[in-house]
Amino acid sequence: MLEILKKSFRDIPIVKRGDYYYFIHPISDGVPALEPELLEEVAEYIVERADLNVDRILTIEAMGIPLATTVSLMTDIPLAIVRKRKYELKGEVLLSQSTGYSKGELYINGVKKGDRVLIIDDVISTGGTLLALVRALKNIGATIAGIFIVIERGDGVTKFHTEGIEVTTLVRIDVDEHGVHILED
Repeated sequence: MLEILKKSFRDIPIVKRGDYYYFIHPISDGVPALEPELLEEVAEYIVERADLNVDRILTIEAMGIPLATTVSLMTDIPLAIVRKRKYELKGEVLLSQSTGYSKGELYINGVKKGDRVLIIDDVISTGGTLLALVRALKNIGATIAGIFIVIERGDGVTKFHTEGIEVTTLVRIDVDEHGVHILED
């Protein structure tokens, strides 16, 4: 199961910035090229397991877009994208987010009170962005039907479990100077 995804971590570039090792992967960076087989395998996995009784799929700009778009096309469920740019549309919700390496503002459009949403994204590490999104959706009055994240790195998912929020990740990894290590449960 998810053999293409697991294989895709072999021999990928690792970049060290300070004390932190970044991995460069097609799902999280679009580099090297995101092959259709990988995208299809991951999207099929999500479609087979997610609660698809939702009003929309929601993803965060930028690298959640290819995957969420694929799932949207497979299911005919509309897609909303949390953007890094303000549009000043009616109902737009500002979301301040902080990750292990950046802070910024995101903007939610296209989600309203009573909507059921399926969140799909590429990576969770600290969980800062996703936690801010979950809180903003609750403030809007939307219901989260599920959260699917392709790559789990770090302890971000633990924060959600302690708050009673289920996050489904497809692969859990660790990264060091020797490369990416897939962690089995």
